[in-house]
Amino acid sequence: MAIEYLGLSEINGPLVVLEDVKDAFFEEIVEFTVEGNQKKLGRITAVYEDKAIIQVFEGTDNMSLKNTHTRLTGHPMEIALSEEILGRTFDGIGKPIDGLGPITADYKANINGLPLNPVTRQYPRNYIRTGISAIDGLTTLIRGQKLPIFSGNGLPHDDLAAQIVQQASLGDNTDEKFAIVFAAMGVKYDVAEFFRRTFEESGVSDHVVMFLNLANDPVVERLITPKVALTAAEYLAFEKGMHILVILTDITSFCEAMREVSSSKGEIPSRKGYPGYLYSELATLYERAGIVRDGKGSVTQIPILTMPNDDITHPIPDLTGYITEGQIVLDRQLHGQSIYPPINVLPSLSRLMKDGIGAGYTRADHQDVANQLFSCYAKVGDARALASVIGEDELSPLDKRYLIFGNAFEHEFVGQGMEENRTIEETLDIGWHLLGILPREELDRIDTKILDQYYQPTEIDLTAEAKAEAESM
Repeated sequence: MAIEYLGLSEINGPLVVLEDVKDAFFEEIVEFTVEGNQKKLGRITAVYEDKAIIQVFEGTDNMSLKNTHTRLTGHPMEIALSEEILGRTFDGIGKPIDGLGPITADYKANINGLPLNPVTRQYPRNYIRTGISAIDGLTTLIRGQKLPIFSGNGLPHDDLAAQIVQQASLGDNTDEKFAIVFAAMGVKYDVAEFFRRTFEESGVSDHVVMFLNLANDPVVERLITPKVALTAAEYLAFEKGMHILVILTDITSFCEAMREVSSSKGEIPSRKGYPGYLYSELATLYERAGIVRDGKGSVTQIPILTMPNDDITHPIPDLTGYITEGQIVLDRQLHGQSIYPPINVLPSLSRLMKDGIGAGYTRADHQDVANQLFSCYAKVGDARALASVIGEDELSPLDKRYLIFGNAFEHEFVGQGMEENRTIEETLDIGWHLLGILPREELDRIDTKILDQYYQPTEIDLTAEAKAEAESM
């Protein structure tokens, strides 16, 4: 039987304190009735003896210490789920906002998810094609992986997220079901509208589930949104046997909300003012990716975060890097050269890539091409540094070729159109075309048999190309 309490002890921002509480538990959902008619929801975030601290989702406007009735529901937060959620748009706590009415639920699921026994996890193998060469070719996304995008303010991570949603697939030769769960936290209205419009116009919205938490929504909802989205993803993956790609943007907004709520509670801050449990909170999100042995579905995550001041050592990217299996780093310098997507491939990495590419997955030469492109592009930096000291004219013919290769790599391989969807074969063929700029003896990361099969010298005008490269630097 639910107990109802009259009055509150304290109100502090989005938090309220209730005293003389019996049988309250952590994460329990609470219903408030304000002035006899206004309904609000909250959840218990801490219990001290007979005191309960409650986060109010809709904010504490109009609430006072005397006019509020509080009812403990006796259960944690749950969302209604069925296959009807595909193609629907929800707010940050899972309520439909697309005007199509409520969901007819198969069952309700706890947003905190069910614990997954590590022994039942299956090692991820197959890849997900994004159609973006810098990702598919060099930092391949594997089903069941968590691969974050490290961005910065003003960089086109929203465009990249929208493009991945439009283009992502399991490849050409498969009949397995694939869907996308997209969650936006703390985004402005125009950004939310951009995503909604882009998905509708491209015709992909029927297999996308959207959760939108806007910048003017209560801060507390921001903490719930990724958990709600991942619960929907787990339902579609493990109950309905689908392969789900979850895109979460922006994790920085989630962490800022956590810092704000933690400060309201009066907790002692840790690094940069964030709470000490930032790591464990991020881990509870990221670790909900994976594949269950003998199950049909998978949950793959691409969390997007903006690094404050482009600082990769900031606590949010730092802790994210500990938990996740690689990262895709966007670069401001490439963006300044009008290269889209501005992915800096050298600090980017996919730790699970090696087992999901090659013969039987993508193409036999994939690993060798990726290794060689990384190696050659790293040498481009040395050639550019030397050119800045002694001048481009004084470089050796080989160094000039590396300058040309670097320029072509950034514009032709990394750079592509916002609506350009490349297959794995097209990506690798572009890679071979670029490697043909360099002499064969420089390609020391590729097996001789593969070189014999694919290597073709690319004809270039050394003088003209090097001059163009020098002008672009």
